[in-house]
Amino acid sequence: MAVQWLLVCHGLGTLLVVVSFLCGQWPIFRGTFIERIHYFITFGAYDYLLRCIGFVCGSRGTDAALSVEYFCCYRPNPTLQIMYMAIIGGTYYFVVKSSFSYIPSYYLGEIHRYTSILAVCVGVILFLLTSFSDPGTVKAENVSKYLSAYPYDKVIYSEKECSTCHIPKPARSKHCSICDRCVARFDHHCGWMNNCIGERNTRYFMAFLLWHFLLCVYGTVAVGLILAGRVKELKLIYILTVYYGVENSFLGLAPYVVQWLLGSYNTQILLLVFLVIVSLLMAGFFGYHAKLCLTNTTTNETFKWQDYMNLKISLNEAKATAALKPSVGVNGVSHPEKILKESRWKSFFRRTPSDEVGVIVKNNIYDKGLVHNLCEVIFPFSTRPSFCHSKSKSG
Repeated sequence: MAVQWLLVCHGLGTLLVVVSFLCGQWPIFRGTFIERIHYFITFGAYDYLLRCIGFVCGSRGTDAALSVEYFCCYRPNPTLQIMYMAIIGGTYYFVVKSSFSYIPSYYLGEIHRYTSILAVCVGVILFLLTSFSDPGTVKAENVSKYLSAYPYDKVIYSEKECSTCHIPKPARSKHCSICDRCVARFDHHCGWMNNCIGERNTRYFMAFLLWHFLLCVYGTVAVGLILAGRVKELKLIYILTVYYGVENSFLGLAPYVVQWLLGSYNTQILLLVFLVIVSLLMAGFFGYHAKLCLTNTTTNETFKWQDYMNLKISLNEAKATAALKPSVGVNGVSHPEKILKESRWKSFFRRTPSDEVGVIVKNNIYDKGLVHNLCEVIFPFSTRPSFCHSKSKSG
């Protein structure tokens, strides 16, 4: 019974940590323990660790910890790449060790011994493609072509020179301080890939996310079918209903079946929970980036647009406040309007920080329709013959 409770606590604890880490800053969790856990995970724990190191080892220990932080967070390094290989290799090892002895089973054929390793290998290949492919480095030799391919919108992008590379900065590009290079159609720097995600390798990154989501779903279904096969082969339902008099219904049998599975196949259950959580995370990441690709926006541009929208909203609010200042009462006392307190749910679903200051229009000139946006991701400008011909014309 202790094992079952341990598994339940493990699942709930994992879910709490994941939700707190990913969603702790959402307005609905403001002022709750979820927000506090998020702060502790992202900032507090590391701050306490630095204080502890400083107390035990002095300034030398703190300097060493900060050097490690600089190497891991601000310089190219393979730490997360090694971690990825360890995670996928370790997970597949546990799957093989705990579940392959039951293949073939009642619901699963022997072919899955081979399709599983093939699926993992494809995932690793996509990982390597994303990690080691050129994200679209902007150089003096190709900057004129990128300037032609990506026009300035005069809103979040305007003509300027990169202060580090000393070349004109094309629209949608960004100088990555970690890789120390300008990247065309810059999305973000991915620590897991130890590489920037840009114009040339966004397609590989999207394929990586989609494939790993499908890989986790495949693993979840396969392990689930193995467990279902064990229940069928050992005639557990027959034994429970005939010998123990359990009611032959889902609600009557489910508690006994689950208890038996937790006691007899706890490793498979742990793998099942892990794969479900990772598949949900992969689905979320893929869905977010798919939306960006379909609207021809990058992660970097979402932050730029958010800053622009916040600036415009602040200016509108300042104008609205200035317009309300002359309204003063008879005795020289102002009568401010009553502000209704907004519930957390309403603030969570509200689209803009302030509905009273008017709608700020986001005009994305790079969004040219679903088909064109997808083609730009799958067939980047720099891989097209027209892009190469522009070099000879400029020369």
